[in-house]
Amino acid sequence: MTNDEIRDFLQNAIDENKVMLFMKGTPDEPRCGFSMRTSAALNALGVRYAAMDILPDPRIREELSGISGWPTIPQLFIDGKLVGGCDIVLEMYETGELAQTLGVEQPAEQPAAPEAAAPESAPLGLENRLG
Repeated sequence: MTNDEIRDFLQNAIDENKVMLFMKGTPDEPRCGFSMRTSAALNALGVRYAAMDILPDPRIREELSGISGWPTIPQLFIDGKLVGGCDIVLEMYETGELAQTLGVEQPAEQPAAPEAAAPESAPLGLENRLG
């Protein structure tokens, strides 16, 4: 798969999913604390989202940063727009802005660092297409 094809795949994932999370690992098996906390915030809100592991090929991260202009992972997109990384997502979660942006109710009791399971996430795999 060429870099252009990877970039097109990533852009399509952003365009086709209301909530798209690019992370290290998957929501069920995050591979870094920042990715774990970001997916946990989404899980705590009960939103359905797509997620993609950027680790299988370094070109994924390179092309994603080219699209977003954001150098770090995780990266959360809502309605095709970059929201930000872990710190921004957690701040938005704590203030209720994330729930408002997603059009969902803020949990009555908010854990300081949400750690809910990921029943509504759907991983997107590019690794099978890389060659």
